[in-house]
This record gives sequence, structure tokens and C-alpha cells, in this order.
Amino acid sequence: MKLERLKDLCELPGISGFEEKVSSFIRSIVEPRVDSIWTDTVGNLIAVKKGTGKSSKKLMLLAHTDEVGLMVRKINEDGTLSFTSVGGVDPRVLMGKKVLVGKDFVPGVIGFEAIHTQDPTALLKTPSMGKLRIYLGYSKKEEAQKNHRIGDPVFFDTQYEEIGDYAIAKSFDDRTGCEVLIRILESLEGYRLDFDVYFAWVVQEEVGLRGSGVAAKQIKPDAALVFENTTAGDNPELPDYRWATSLGKGPVLTFAHSGLVLDKRILDTIVDTAKKNSIKFQYKSRIAGGTDAARLARVISGIPSGVISTPSRYIHSPTSVINVNDFLGVVKLASLLVKEGKVLSR
Repeated sequence: MKLERLKDLCELPGISGFEEKVSSFIRSIVEPRVDSIWTDTVGNLIAVKKGTGKSSKKLMLLAHTDEVGLMVRKINEDGTLSFTSVGGVDPRVLMGKKVLVGKDFVPGVIGFEAIHTQDPTALLKTPSMGKLRIYLGYSKKEEAQKNHRIGDPVFFDTQYEEIGDYAIAKSFDDRTGCEVLIRILESLEGYRLDFDVYFAWVVQEEVGLRGSGVAAKQIKPDAALVFENTTAGDNPELPDYRWATSLGKGPVLTFAHSGLVLDKRILDTIVDTAKKNSIKFQYKSRIAGGTDAARLARVISGIPSGVISTPSRYIHSPTSVINVNDFLGVVKLASLLVKEGKVLSR
């Protein structure tokens, strides 16, 4: 397997508000490599690699630890669970999927009506999330209440797999970014930069960019690089004018997204570094979605940032797909940007 640690990260449960296992895993890896590390009041994991002190500037590197998922909103009389989404989840991708429920990760399945009994017109309709149920083997409400309560997290139960140059998992958004930060830190082994580098694995991006602003106010960086996982649109069922990015074409650079036009000087630096080092890249051609960069632009006096992403098909679903080489391209580009430090030049 090419990306064993990414496999471990992706298989960890960590919907928004329940990121502890992800953060603990990351901390166990990075703590020996940094000068200080802490978890703040909202759950962000922040670490710093000190520089020589020649420069007083601070660079912030950011990825979010949370994934999309579900949350129990009602325990029904028949022992099934009704749920709501945590983050943006299309109900069409849920039917028949395996899930893990609550702190004990009880296995269950999201039920649906078999095609044999459906009215033909039902096949043309989008299912309502409010009508879907999780079945866990209980027959009565009282049985379910012994193990579950309202607000329990529900995680997709998907195993990581690699198929040639491609990988499948539930939470590349944004465990690819989390792994990029770890690999940047590893690449700095033996390096002493002039400036301090802060690594922030932040929480609750999927439900409103909550963690990044809290982290930035503690760090007060001069610039930031956000590492994300973003929509690949090269699906055969979509016309190419709707493609945002494609698998196999390298790291994705964002020039604008919902709520923000990215800092042009940082974007130019990223592009120049990629070209100089023969790293192929692509731009995100549709201005859709958002990242923690939008929050950073609104805190303190506004933090200039760049966004570099690994493209992913079927994002925000139980099974998304990446090209491993795109991810490795992000790692290479990111490590060069940090070592050169030019994103801090303004």
C-alpha cells in the first residue's frame, strides 16, 4: 500500500464536533518533531516548529480534521434511529450504506425500500433525509435507548482501498490535508528556517469554519496556506463545462471561492514555485464551495492565504476517490513553499 498513514487517518471516525480520535492520532506522530504543541478549548491541535529568530514572521499551515456525517435526532418506537446531516450530505448517497453509531461505534445500516416494492414514480424522486432510518438490530425504542441518545454521532463505515494510482475512502476531505501537514513537518527534519511555522489541525470546518478563526487568533500569522480536498468533476455523467477539476492533473489551486478572492501575491508565488519545479497543477475552474481561508480573511486584521487541494470525486459521500499522484504533488509543492518561505514576502 502506498499511503498507509493516510489509510489510518481516513478510517478514523471524526465528524464535526467529534474529532478527538483524529487529533490524538496526529498528535502521537508530530509531538516529537515540534517545539511545542497544544489542544485549545474548541479542539484544534496546534503545533509550532521554531525558526532561528532571524525573522519575526509566522507562517500558518492549516487543514481540518472533521469529516461530514450524520447525527441522531430521534429514537423511534421500533428501535430505528432518525438522523440529520452534519455538513453537506446528499441523501441520495445514503441508502443501503453501512454506518457506525455512537461512542461504541455500533454497526448499522441506512435502510431503504427495495426496488421490488417501490412505486415506479418513486425512483424519480430524491429521498427525504427525514424519512430515512438507521437499523441496528433493535425491535423496541427501549432497547435502542440503552445504547444511544439524541445527538449521537453517526460515521460512515468505509474501508480505505487503493486501486492502481487511485484510492477510495470516506474522508479524504480533509484527511489528505491533515497528512500533507504531517509530511511537511517530516520534510523539515534537519532544517532550521528563519521564521516560525505553525501547524493547525482545526475542527468543525464542515459546519461553519469554526476552528480556523479560533486558531488564527492564537497564532496571529503573517500568512497562511490552507490544504484542502476539493471537488473533481470529471465524472462521465457530467458535461465537461461543469468540471471543476480532474483527477490526475495535479494539485488544485484556488483563485476564488465562496466569500473570498484569494491573495494574488501568494497565488503567484505558488504558481511560480510549481512551474520552476515542474510540478503540474490545475486551477479550480468553478467558483463553488468554501474553505477556512474565508474565515482567516475576516479575523485579526485579515490574514492573506493560499489554498492548495487534492481533487476528489464523489466528495462528501461515503466513498470518494482520489488519484494518489495528485496528493503526492500537493506534498511536494507544499514542502517547497514552506522551505523557501516566499509566501511571507509581501
